[in-house]
Amino acid sequence: MKNQDVTPTVRQKDVLLKAIKPKKLSLVMLSLSLLSLGIIASCSNTQSIDSVDKNITDKTATNNINFLAFGDGGYHVDYPKKKHIENPRNKADFIIHEKEDWVAEYRPESEFDHAPIYVYPNTNTATEQGGAEAVGLAMTEVCINKPCQFAIQLGDNIYPDGAGADDGKDDQKRMNDLILSPLMPLFTEHPDLMVYSALGNHDWKSSRQGVALQTQWMAEQKNFTLDEQGYYKYTLGSKGNDVEFFVLDTNMLLSGQTFHEVPLNSDGSEGELTKALKDGSAELEQADLHELPIKGEDEQQLAWLAKGLKNSTAKWKVVYGHHILWSIGGSKYSEGHVLRDLLLPSLCQYADAYIAGHEHDLELITDDCSNYIADNTRPPLPLIISGAAAKMRGKHSPFAEQQAKRYPQYKLHWSQSFVWGFAHIELNNQDDALNVEFYTTPRNLSGKTELAAQFSFDKRSD
Repeated sequence: MKNQDVTPTVRQKDVLLKAIKPKKLSLVMLSLSLLSLGIIASCSNTQSIDSVDKNITDKTATNNINFLAFGDGGYHVDYPKKKHIENPRNKADFIIHEKEDWVAEYRPESEFDHAPIYVYPNTNTATEQGGAEAVGLAMTEVCINKPCQFAIQLGDNIYPDGAGADDGKDDQKRMNDLILSPLMPLFTEHPDLMVYSALGNHDWKSSRQGVALQTQWMAEQKNFTLDEQGYYKYTLGSKGNDVEFFVLDTNMLLSGQTFHEVPLNSDGSEGELTKALKDGSAELEQADLHELPIKGEDEQQLAWLAKGLKNSTAKWKVVYGHHILWSIGGSKYSEGHVLRDLLLPSLCQYADAYIAGHEHDLELITDDCSNYIADNTRPPLPLIISGAAAKMRGKHSPFAEQQAKRYPQYKLHWSQSFVWGFAHIELNNQDDALNVEFYTTPRNLSGKTELAAQFSFDKRSD
């Protein structure tokens, strides 16, 4: 497998990377895809959003809490980017263009790879093959063999431009195709499994009405939860062994900030803002007008998070949102700088983990919180990235090396790029440990499951 970087620490278990043999697959291998069967499922969702107290006790897990984490799953070739249709490329040209971009970003040519290519029938037009249905099958296989009490969805649920996109396509069909269809095998095996969703930048692309269309659609589904304001909290588990989740709208938070995207230097190090402003290479990150916060809603969200984490009485506190705080992709680091300053003061003090998507790969990073807590005695904060549920992306290895040199508080424990995959997370109430497993599925769209890595972290919140 290309572009795998493994530096095991943090009580990493010695796990041979073996495929899981399913006990059964029954209806899963039928791959009940709405794209092919045209089934439309619409059920009432009466879930309480702000604080959901559920007993999810599992006798075999003795009150442990187990869930899936997947992000950036809303891509399918039937909903391509306009540029791939308006400026079509054949397969060879598509790959050449990908490689040119790769080299232009100072990535090692020897590490170049690309996603599988899909060519539209009766044309020469190529685009990136999506992996959402394969990941849906793989998650189902994992949940046949392991407890999966619910799932968290990390945003970018609808590519490329969210609901309400100006492409002439029906939004109800769009959301059924992109959000529901890949998960139908999972819901067939686990009819009551709830997916607690977050919004990503692509979900915000079209308009606020587009966001509202998605939250309304989810409110009508049996298996989805997404609050209409975009951020919310919920509590799961029995008293004393429970977890409170704080779901962020990180696009809203970033839209309220002013910052620049600064190109990397040729060695992968971060460029200097003053120099980039002078030579004109710094690009101001400007949110679309409809994305700009209304009546301080971004500041209200931050205050809500800080207060909620501080006052939470749950045993575990987990925060998730779409955007990363750290990553090694090489193109999101300016956003990471902004969000670290906004979120880490609260997360370092009170949270057990932060989970994100946005980067289309799998990564495990920690921040020791030394920049935000003086004389910190808590364990490092785990930062779990699971953004490979439909698209895949490569890492920037020179950038990763430079990040490790420049930031002593940051540590990359593991990553795998150019894969489709997801995470399974256990909050172990006997060992007071957060256990995370990363799974991948092959490029042949079989939906088979491969265990890629396994880690364990000590509980860090009070």
